[in-house]
Amino acid sequence: MSQTYLSLTVDIAEESSEILQDLLHEAGALGLEVRDAETPTMPGVRAPTKGESIVVAYFEDREAAEEARDAVAESHPTARLSLDEQPQQDWSNEWKSLIKSVQVGRLWVGPPWDAANAPEGKLKVVIEPKMAFGTGDHPTTSLCLAAVDDFMSTHPGASVLDVGTGTGVLAIAAKKLGAGHVVGTDNDPTSVELAQENCADNGTPDLDISGRELTEVAGTFDLVLANILANTLIELAPLIVPKAKDRLVLAGVLAHQRVDVEAAYRKLGCTVLEGAQQGEWVRIDLKR
Repeated sequence: MSQTYLSLTVDIAEESSEILQDLLHEAGALGLEVRDAETPTMPGVRAPTKGESIVVAYFEDREAAEEARDAVAESHPTARLSLDEQPQQDWSNEWKSLIKSVQVGRLWVGPPWDAANAPEGKLKVVIEPKMAFGTGDHPTTSLCLAAVDDFMSTHPGASVLDVGTGTGVLAIAAKKLGAGHVVGTDNDPTSVELAQENCADNGTPDLDISGRELTEVAGTFDLVLANILANTLIELAPLIVPKAKDRLVLAGVLAHQRVDVEAAYRKLGCTVLEGAQQGEWVRIDLKR
């Protein structure tokens, strides 16, 4: 009998989607599928109603799936939930089809099964999507990749710190674009392990990826990247700002959260630059 996965489907208000994804990730989801206004759904797949997102989390273990469902029900009482069994083959094929490659500036970022389609002349970053976010196709990652490409084109050899590195995509991209010393940190051991694997696979094994706290990271950096949740960006601002010599790039911020995030960094002496936006997601560029 083939193994089955459990899928927890959550219909939720769009503005709560990012926090929900974080919760499901922490609850041990093997993978997440997000359907929202920014991500057109495939034919035959149920789309979210206006103002909502659908987040599907996949679990191998029924107990973990049920605990996640209960946690979501408690923290998001208005969300609509359903827990279903999915045959392994169906899940893995559907999941793979949702991972898209992207081209940003000089970079091509995508999964291993699409690497052969990367155009000649692009710097390839191949990311194996497993249990951590960040293959490059999410708007927040694309926005950050563009900022890294832009900064590295005028600052060859710059040092880079990637806070909340996830799969390591931004750190690896920075190295391939000519960065010198590159450090990535993440508080999730699974992400650290996966990022280290991705560094080896991309020919950038000398990147310093670890689970260290920011207070344990030595020195300052020409470019500091933080693609994490808005509330975490605000909370960590007093630790993030002192690590930057010159430029900070923040993402994981929805348009309505921008003012609060910018205010937290202005208080610490940063100047807000132009930044960028893709759909509802904004990237905040700062100068120290």
